[in-house]
Amino acid sequence: MLEPAEESEEEPKFAPGETIHDVATVNGMYQNWFLDYASYVILERAVPAIEDGLKPVQRRILHAMKEMDDGRFNKVANVIGQTMQFHPHGDASIGDAMVNLGQKDLLIETQGNWGDIRTGDGAAAPRYIEARLSKFALDVVFNPDITDWQLSYDGRKREPVTLPVKFPLLLAQGVEGIAVGLSTKIMPHNFRELCKASIDVLKGRDIELYPDFPTGGLCDITNYNNGQRGAKIRLRATIEKADKTMLVIRDIPYGTTTTALMESIVKASEANKIKIKKVVDNTAAEVEIQVHLPTGVSPDLTMDALYAFTDCEVSISPNTCVIIEDKPRFVMVEDMLRLSTQKTVRLLERELEIRQDELHEKWHSASLEKIFIENRIYRKIEECETWEEILETIDAGLKKFVRIDGEKQKANDTRIVLRRAITEDDLTRLTEIRIKRISKYDGFKADEYIQRLEAELTEVADNLANITRYAIHYFENLLKKYGAGRERKTQLRTFDVVSAQKVAVANQKLYVNRQDGFVGYGLKKDEFVCDCSDMDDIIAIRRDGSFMVVKIAEKTFVGKDILHVGIYNKNDDRLVYNMVYLDGGSQISYAKRFLVTGITRDKTYDLTKGSKGSKVLYLTANPNSESEIVSIQLSDKAPARVKQFDFDFAELSIKGKGSMGNIVTKQPVKKITQKALGDSTLGGREIFYDEVIGRLNTEGRGRYLGSFDTDNTIVVVYKDGSYELTSFDVGNHYETGNIALLRKNEPDLVLSAVYMEGDTKVHYVKRFHIETTTIGKRFTFISETKGSKLLAVTAHPEPQIEVKLQRDKKSDKETEKIQLHEFIDVKGWKAMGNKLNYFKIHAITLLTAEAPEPERRVVAKKRGPATIPRPQATAAPEASLELAGPVDITAEDVERAQALLRRPKSQLKLF
Repeated sequence: MLEPAEESEEEPKFAPGETIHDVATVNGMYQNWFLDYASYVILERAVPAIEDGLKPVQRRILHAMKEMDDGRFNKVANVIGQTMQFHPHGDASIGDAMVNLGQKDLLIETQGNWGDIRTGDGAAAPRYIEARLSKFALDVVFNPDITDWQLSYDGRKREPVTLPVKFPLLLAQGVEGIAVGLSTKIMPHNFRELCKASIDVLKGRDIELYPDFPTGGLCDITNYNNGQRGAKIRLRATIEKADKTMLVIRDIPYGTTTTALMESIVKASEANKIKIKKVVDNTAAEVEIQVHLPTGVSPDLTMDALYAFTDCEVSISPNTCVIIEDKPRFVMVEDMLRLSTQKTVRLLERELEIRQDELHEKWHSASLEKIFIENRIYRKIEECETWEEILETIDAGLKKFVRIDGEKQKANDTRIVLRRAITEDDLTRLTEIRIKRISKYDGFKADEYIQRLEAELTEVADNLANITRYAIHYFENLLKKYGAGRERKTQLRTFDVVSAQKVAVANQKLYVNRQDGFVGYGLKKDEFVCDCSDMDDIIAIRRDGSFMVVKIAEKTFVGKDILHVGIYNKNDDRLVYNMVYLDGGSQISYAKRFLVTGITRDKTYDLTKGSKGSKVLYLTANPNSESEIVSIQLSDKAPARVKQFDFDFAELSIKGKGSMGNIVTKQPVKKITQKALGDSTLGGREIFYDEVIGRLNTEGRGRYLGSFDTDNTIVVVYKDGSYELTSFDVGNHYETGNIALLRKNEPDLVLSAVYMEGDTKVHYVKRFHIETTTIGKRFTFISETKGSKLLAVTAHPEPQIEVKLQRDKKSDKETEKIQLHEFIDVKGWKAMGNKLNYFKIHAITLLTAEAPEPERRVVAKKRGPATIPRPQATAAPEASLELAGPVDITAEDVERAQALLRRPKSQLKLF
């Protein structure tokens, strides 16, 4: 075994002429240098300070502009040059930071082409554009008396450590910065809301702050989480439907541009994810991007696809990091506002204290001057020979007329009380008064001036004693002075999540080779199945009862002897498979109804009992859970006397894919054919309307519209006096701001409307049924003359309105209630209606706004989806079962009810 070599104690060898002093050790050098560099980038470049909300370069720009400020615009190139006296970096970084500040339209007034954050256009060269500090910046940002100063990087100039900003500037402007191992991303907020929130903080109220972006658009702040790490906000462009062939984008998400947005739309179109004809950018003063659609393409589906596949929807992850006490800290937005508000209060208090000291000095000087002149003390110094004697003479003369605050007062002492002792500077200042001023001295004006000083001192003292009240008035004044035109631009909404798979364009065609067992969009010589997208999953069921779900591809092997192939949607709880199969072990035929849920892609599943020789005898896929009646013909060799009978799948419960099923027959089966297609055994689809996002859903969000079968529709009444019938597809979009009424269209539905005719200004009432059947077309049911206006509409069976009218010019206004169902009969939708009355109408109020919400029916379930037919789809037309109110139903109750409904009418008992 080799022993370790001993360490050599020899001196290291160097090259000729090299000494030990020429060798530098690197041990720990990287760690120290890296930490120094990281700290510098974090503190001096990327992350703003909590005190003023500014990065160092922004602070130096504003300081340089303040030193240059004379009320006129300055060339940006000149401002950059002045800033370079304080900033250790080049002109490019200063210019970019200044353009960024100018585009925020808060601290800097701009002149010239400063670029456009909406289109992504850059600013003109610094020599062509001009800037000056805004009035807001001059009022809020600067005060040299309360500013902490430091030397610039080269020691030649003085620059502020932080500026005394008396406003939550960081939250108003927002900021984004990347440092070494650290980043910050603070969203901009609304100016008016920040002022109001600061007032609420001072009043001890709870606050809520949400972002407001200069580009407008829609914002989902569900996961904003006060701007902390891990938060996320979703931004959407505002998209309007101009007509059936064009969408118009009005606002774009923050952080993107119209150019980038158009490029993302073109890219999605080239990838066949959306179908568009062309995109046109008409952006000028307002954003307008027109998306033209081919004929037959749904605008609603395209709108969802734009959100799913383009920059019309983006996500931003806020990260609120600021410098507090020379260290980066992660804080909440509301905490930042509280810190900023408290800092503002301290700055205001310090300004008041400085002003109080100034007023005290002015009062002291004015009082000494008044005594010095009115009591002719200046005459006593004529005989003085030395400077010290002059000062002593003046001091002695003043003491006869003044008393220093704090001195013991004697009886009948009416001398003026000074707030501090008389100093040598005070005496020197008195000697500098000119003879001309003494000769023109006006005692009354002097008294008025001192009284004004005393009044202001009283006011300042009151503000200091009530500093919170003073700060509230300060923020209220900011809101009044600078809040005009700064209303919120971004609309806060709650978005539904758009599934890319649902809105993907059917850009592929699905083919199948049943015998060889291949599916895909590349088998163009084989059997065509349906249109699909390249994001779909495919389900393939084979003759032996096994099935597999695979991702769509050009060609995929799924097993030979394919019986059924189609698009698979894991969230579809309405697609029910009806199947009869032969068990290979027992030779018994079973029937089952099942859903396919909870699968793993590319895994083989078995729908039979798994015995060798099992095979599927009959299989159908029913998109809306339809049942069916099949005719079963037994083999000629079967010993049964009746060799043909009917089987109704409605008698079976809907279960999972692994269920065994019910026995149909133990005899060999020759053929099974469909005899009749039944109704949906899951009943109608429960549809809800979410008024916040203007979308239908089946998840229970929003207002319940009712249970919808295949032939049901929705009636939408718009505020312009038109109505439209739509399907109940959950992909539909509805313009929430333009809808007066939205509900399920019933055969006996009666709409009651009050409108004003445009020419005559006469008010009319009409009641009518929906007689049209065309889907997607608007019909105007009020007068089409210019100026006609729909005032009220309702579907309530007994509508009532309150009319405020005036019978003549001399009469007082009075109110009258009218029952519309008694006022007019139901007529055609084109009828003009009856005149409301002949008096002058000032206002109409609808007292019964909407019909009662439809009652939700009970759906009983047995180990899975519903297994009881709904009343409108019962098995026997002679009898019906209606469940009123919430009822606990067991599986045995369901089977008993189904058996009861199948009995002849004569066997039913009355309850």
